[in-house]
Amino acid sequence: MEWLVQVFKKLCKESNLGEIIGFPLSISGGLLHKMYAIETDKGKYAIKILNPQIMKRPDAMNNYVNSERIANLVSMKVPTAPAKILLNGDFLLKIDNHFFMIFDWIEGKTLKPNRVNSSHSEKIGSLLAEIHRTDFSELKIKEELGDNEQTIDWKSYIQKGQKSNAEWVELMLETVDQLYEWTSLANNANRMLCTNLVISHRDLDPKNVLWNNDNPVFIDWESAGYINPMHDLIETALYWSEEEIGKIDKEKFFAFINGYKKRYGEVQIDWSTVLENGFLGKLGWLEYNLRRSLWIECSDEEEQMMGTTQSIEAIKEIRDYAEKIPTLVEWLNDEV
Repeated sequence: MEWLVQVFKKLCKESNLGEIIGFPLSISGGLLHKMYAIETDKGKYAIKILNPQIMKRPDAMNNYVNSERIANLVSMKVPTAPAKILLNGDFLLKIDNHFFMIFDWIEGKTLKPNRVNSSHSEKIGSLLAEIHRTDFSELKIKEELGDNEQTIDWKSYIQKGQKSNAEWVELMLETVDQLYEWTSLANNANRMLCTNLVISHRDLDPKNVLWNNDNPVFIDWESAGYINPMHDLIETALYWSEEEIGKIDKEKFFAFINGYKKRYGEVQIDWSTVLENGFLGKLGWLEYNLRRSLWIECSDEEEQMMGTTQSIEAIKEIRDYAEKIPTLVEWLNDEV
């Protein structure tokens, strides 16, 4: 805690946030980074400490800069919470080999699945369409055509997991043939959809939306970038219609889609291809957590344990998603 206090004092001084009052308070930072709330004599702020393993990636810095440029531009059309621009014009501050992002504090709360209603879903669907309709051309961000294609050696992870007696090995062994099949389906779908791309948030699930009464604010834009609009539509509609037990609420699902259509216009596409493309991000998330669990891409024991837990959850989620696809295709073909 002493190191943290000293770092935050240095951060406040270098970013002109004022004198810190009290101690930094740990708050939820999602599954990748750490978040703290601090109060100074000038105001209250949310501070994100970026995952050091993520920041080692060669494209990490550019991705964070571009995501904040996207958030700032779209903030003129939808309610967003971009990072504060520092005195030197940057969004990132490096102190003691750690990267920080600073956000003005926003009063609001996220919604648990059982608190999301059709009105919430419709409103987020409408705002997602507004993002998709935004002209980002002035940012000159290069399109990532086909960059998401995956070639993952699942069996090699199983072998490594067996050597370390990883908790997820049995689940992986049960699912390994399907993992290769889903990877192939996802890559084929991605090749078909990657010629039609828009810039979007790309992770607009309920944990990344703060509500103050009925007014939403979109936070955590770090995943922002190019995506097929129909893939983004369906993936986000599923986020906002899933119950706590994993079941999809049909009314909330189509409330989201109808909210989107009111702003975006009619939507027509091969829904099977869109849903198969949905495996891509889920498989990538599974691989990342396997690497954390195996200490391949991991900072500390806490993160390694999270990698193990999330690997198990990811396998179950992918299997559940595969089972839902036929029903979702039937719904979409009937209703849309």
